[in-house]
Amino acid sequence: MSEQHTYRVIVRGTWDGLTDEARARLLAEAGDHGLSGMRFTEDGTLSYEPPLNHFSMRYVVVSDAADGPEMAGALAEDRAETRLRELGYGFTGLRSTVTDLDTMKINRKGGKRAGAASRR
Repeated sequence: MSEQHTYRVIVRGTWDGLTDEARARLLAEAGDHGLSGMRFTEDGTLSYEPPLNHFSMRYVVVSDAADGPEMAGALAEDRAETRLRELGYGFTGLRSTVTDLDTMKINRKGGKRAGAASRR
């Protein structure tokens, strides 16, 4: 069995060809899809603001490390495409930004650099 990595993926896109019904539904629910609702989940969270130009969806993807971040991005984009189609929302230009949580470096406050800077 290969090593699994956890990725945080942000899928961004542009609303396109929204029906009047879809536009009305999105505008009615906009308050539920703002900054406070942004979370990385397996099912993804949708965020957008009026005037309905762009949107983003945040995902947690666990996949084989050997497949790399490109596969995690492709999986998240596929999930986003499926979800948006199920909801009846038109979109275009999906693209993703991927962060591998297992290889990311954490900068801690108060480390050697902070001490060196304060002695100057």
